Amino acid sequence: MATDQATNRKAIALALATALAVPAEGLRQWAYRDPIGLPTICLGSTQGVKMGDFRTIPECYALLNKEMTNVIETVDRCRPGLPPEVLAAFSDASYNIGEHIACDPKRSTAARFLAEGNLIGACMQLGRWNRARVAGVSIELPGLTKRRATETELCLRGIA
Repeated sequence: MATDQATNRKAIALALATALAVPAEGLRQWAYRDPIGLPTICLGSTQGVKMGDFRTIPECYALLNKEMTNVIETVDRCRPGLPPEVLAAFSDASYNIGEHIACDPKRSTAARFLAEGNLIGACMQLGRWNRARVAGVSIELPGLTKRRATETELCLRGIA
């Protein structure tokens, strides 16, 4: 029974996190450089991407599903039992910037709050992760600000 509940919670989180990632990332079938210069393809995939790579639309969605599932599993391992909306919000943020936001309390106040069970505090920390280093300078990116606001809203809805 508990396994069914965990599977259901992760499936809900996958649907929610994917729904966050698709509009935030946009679909590009040819590899491109993201704002910080990483080769990126499809819906934000950076793993093993080389400039010149091409993926079909079905390949792009399959890649997002696979990578987001892996991120959800990672976040769920380091912070087990989160409500699906909180798991989805932190999984989308982790997909975008790395699992440290949810799993590394030394690098992330949000991760520390999650570890302490302070879900409201953790959700409220998401908005702080809206900057990227571009040409050596840390700047606020409007797309990240919007994405973090959407994640925060979903996250808080999960604990209301």
